[in-house]
Amino acid sequence: MIHAKSGDNYFLQQLVETEFMGTVHSVFKHALNICSIANGEIFTLATKGMDNAPNTLVIDLVTLDNLHINQNDQVRMKHHQLLIEDKLTIAIETAAHWQCHLPIFPSDTTKLKQNIVQVKQFIDIYGKSGGMKRSDSPVSEFEAETSRLLKQRTALLHEELCNRRFDNFQQYALDLVGLGPGLTPSGDDFLVGLLTIIHLEHSPCSIYQPLCESLIKMMKTLTNDISYTTLNKAAYGQVRESIHVLVSAMLFGTENEAIQALKKVLAIGSSSGTDIALGLISGLEANIKLGG
Repeated sequence: MIHAKSGDNYFLQQLVETEFMGTVHSVFKHALNICSIANGEIFTLATKGMDNAPNTLVIDLVTLDNLHINQNDQVRMKHHQLLIEDKLTIAIETAAHWQCHLPIFPSDTTKLKQNIVQVKQFIDIYGKSGGMKRSDSPVSEFEAETSRLLKQRTALLHEELCNRRFDNFQQYALDLVGLGPGLTPSGDDFLVGLLTIIHLEHSPCSIYQPLCESLIKMMKTLTNDISYTTLNKAAYGQVRESIHVLVSAMLFGTENEAIQALKKVLAIGSSSGTDIALGLISGLEANIKLGG
């Protein structure tokens, strides 16, 4: 039996308060995704090296290799334990409850402006290319064209944000969904960062919050299940712990604290962390401009 270390409050509620049943959607070395039979929602089991995240339960395992868990294996709750066939049993009572609570956007943005400069410089040097950050030597014409489109469309979206053009905001956001490489495409990752900033309390960009519900519905068919789940949560201000820590550090921390938090985000996926960070920066810079 494996013990759960921590879990998203909503996921734990689903496990305890409903007769949770699902099937294995996909399995990776450090994450296992479960599709709920009740509504098709995706939930994740993550190894203990991963951070807390929406719809995620962190379990006391270093790796998911060698468990022989396969796609479509049955998942169910029984006696406060989450069972995957006879291959894995997880005690959930040991899980510490976690929920994302984004910080409040400050009235004084002096520290933020300083941190943005440092973070952008760090990303220029150490950020992973291939997604939002253009590769110096693209391996193919397709990669070069994808990079061009990402740059063009994110620039257009940023301009709409800064100029309060509500009519075009949704369309430019939709133009990014599913665009780029990776399990979570680069355009999706950028939007996760941007949606995070839109959901900061007192954020000038929060004027776009009323559009998020209809926007996320339109995204459903434009990307894969895993990426859509992350976007759906971000559209309601729910993001993984490392992103939350980076936003807080950029708003209120020292330059060193912002860079240390950035390093953890940049480690996400292949280029996902870099793409998310650039989405955060786009939103934060729009906030500064909108706030005067």
